[in-house]
Amino acid sequence: EQILAPTPLTCGRVFLFLCCCRFLLCASGQCVKVFSTSTEECIHDLQGHTDLVTGVLLRPSNHLQVYSCSLDGTVRLWDFTDGILIKVIPTFGHWVCDTHPVCLTRFYKQLFQLVAVQLPQSGDQLAEVRELSAVLDSVGSSPAATAFGRQGEFIASARGLHLEVFFFRKQKSYRFSLKEDNKTGGKNTFTCISCHPKDDCIATGHEDGKIRLWRNFNHKKEYTYTTLHWHHDAVSSLCFTPEGTNLLSGGVESVLVQWRYNQPSQRDFLPRLGGAITHITVSPDGALFFTSHSDNKITIIQSCVKVSAVIQGLVKGDVRTELMVDPRSKALVLNGKPGHLQFYSLWRDKLLYNLDIVQQEFIHEAGLQQFEVVKAAFDASGTWLATVEERQLKDAELELNLKLWIFDNGTQSFVLNTTISAPHEAQITALCFQQAADSQTTVLVSTSRDGHFKAWQLEGPSWSCDFVGAYHGLVPYCCAFSADGSLLAVGFQEVVTVWSPASWELLATLSQPPGTVRDLCFGRLSCSKYLLGTTAGNLLCCWNLLTCSLEWSTSMEISLLLADPLSENMAAFCFQSGCTDLFVFKPSEPRPLFSHKAVCSGKVTRAVFAPREEMLESCEESSQWLNRSQLYFLSQQTDLMTFITKAEEDRMTDRRKQLVIDDSVAMTPFYLLLGKHLPQHQDRRDAASGLTPESTPLPQSSAAIKELLHTPAHVLPSTSFLCSMFVQSLLVSVTGSSQQCSLTTILSTHELHFLMNLRTAGLRGFSIYDLSFLYF
Repeated sequence: EQILAPTPLTCGRVFLFLCCCRFLLCASGQCVKVFSTSTEECIHDLQGHTDLVTGVLLRPSNHLQVYSCSLDGTVRLWDFTDGILIKVIPTFGHWVCDTHPVCLTRFYKQLFQLVAVQLPQSGDQLAEVRELSAVLDSVGSSPAATAFGRQGEFIASARGLHLEVFFFRKQKSYRFSLKEDNKTGGKNTFTCISCHPKDDCIATGHEDGKIRLWRNFNHKKEYTYTTLHWHHDAVSSLCFTPEGTNLLSGGVESVLVQWRYNQPSQRDFLPRLGGAITHITVSPDGALFFTSHSDNKITIIQSCVKVSAVIQGLVKGDVRTELMVDPRSKALVLNGKPGHLQFYSLWRDKLLYNLDIVQQEFIHEAGLQQFEVVKAAFDASGTWLATVEERQLKDAELELNLKLWIFDNGTQSFVLNTTISAPHEAQITALCFQQAADSQTTVLVSTSRDGHFKAWQLEGPSWSCDFVGAYHGLVPYCCAFSADGSLLAVGFQEVVTVWSPASWELLATLSQPPGTVRDLCFGRLSCSKYLLGTTAGNLLCCWNLLTCSLEWSTSMEISLLLADPLSENMAAFCFQSGCTDLFVFKPSEPRPLFSHKAVCSGKVTRAVFAPREEMLESCEESSQWLNRSQLYFLSQQTDLMTFITKAEEDRMTDRRKQLVIDDSVAMTPFYLLLGKHLPQHQDRRDAASGLTPESTPLPQSSAAIKELLHTPAHVLPSTSFLCSMFVQSLLVSVTGSSQQCSLTTILSTHELHFLMNLRTAGLRGFSIYDLSFLYF
């Protein structure tokens, strides 16, 4: 099996909506994700670009095809329904207009220009661009600062304090400028543009939160503009509705504002949408609004009235905690929204929920110091979660809170059990649970810059300090428990100490060449006698705990060291020449099992081994380290990446294909219950028995059903009697020589109609859920 290169797993920021709003296309790293707006699930990916995808746009002449552009210097044409790459055009970013058969392109150099590219008509997949013509010089680099107007009659682009409008028929442009600051001190710099679909009107957003509506811009001296103001900070996105009756705006306030075009004083608001709004667009029929947010989320809104769906990707931000896997849900856990931990499903590539740790309202104000979640850890069973939050106010002492959360089966979430204020006198440097699943007591250890480590133990309903340890006044920076929980290793600057959690006795001290110990990992299974650590002196050391001596060491700049909980394997991320290399090895073997050069640019400081639900049956030696666990890591750009085999990628593709909805069938509750699941089970039974749909005898509707269908609703017997009679009519008697009795559920068209009649006749005691046992 082939191991593929690390793949980013984050949702994107540039998106559009196609085919009567049934599909949502979103740029995500180096690919384009195709979502279903009805199920919010990712159907498939459009893969082919080798760098960040910067734009996605519908092809005007064929609404089943889309263009995508990327920093790899190409524009690609796709059939997005089947995920087929049709054509590759070697150029840069693009804009497409329905009226003009050209692709407008910005070349990424020091000076940005808007260039019209004549699309080649050749049938070859790799097309060569030959006809170019400059449209505008010195345009802004942001796609939000350029827009077509009045069905493609002109194009407007803004950069800095200048607005330029180019008319295609006249082949003439007009340039308008604003002063840097207005009389009230507001900044007039342009941030975004949107053109009215029918009138000669251009809406521009500015850094001071104002919106200007420009008119008469086809004359240099006769132009006018009106000003709208609600946003207190820069306007990040503007969008007119298809008919031009409303203008939508958004910014850092995370509030969608809807302005009446002919009555600007009237406006509607939809607040508390999450992160800052970065992009707004509207469905072709105007029924749905779509917003993307800085927290990597896309919100689907029904005409500025209510949120109908949310597609949430991995929330990107400053990750202070380690990457963790929740033992219960198998979800990836890390920092999410400010003051929260996010639980992210790796299997579905979807956010499950956010856990509010700080439990304080976050205030969007520059320079305001607020509580941050900096440490977190799970126990082996996933029953307990420990978190550390801190806040450093100017000219004030550090505020620290250690919180213990217990999993509640009723709410299926974590609830706060104990809050310990000021658990240490200085910043906490490490946090870990005793991971032995069969341990009689639950122990949590924290280390701090105050020179102490503390052991916390559950006493009755809450937690308390059980032991305080130190070593010659040195500062502890890391700690780790052995797999069976019998040993605790604490790194005090250049010295590693080994303690017994049973008696808190210092068992041994381990030293190595000078350098502060940064990471500690115990070996697993057959390598449990080894303790590995990395130092600030660029050394990777391995000690033998049986002899308390240094087994081996090697010189390399390790940015992160971690152990696979289900095998003897360890992963070391090595930083050199601006990139990170990965080495997977066993402490007992001199040669690495797997290595990969330049997995990403920059340092990798967060990673985790996620246990698999089912073990991979891989025969290739190079991929056997992935059999039990999958390695996930965060790049310096906070992109979540992983290694997968070719077989896994094929399975993921097949699974996503099953999410495609048959659009020829109405999305009724009966279709969602029976249309997908029942035929699949029936097909499997038919395949096992050798029967084809043509050869399977279909039973006739029973006399009881026919009698019920002809009985007036007001004289029908009780619901319980009807249900019993209806269920009995569905039972099929055993015929032939078969010795096994099976319950077969077959609903004819009349019987489905009968169910609908029961609902409309007011028999509220009988519902579709009463029949759920028939299908399993």
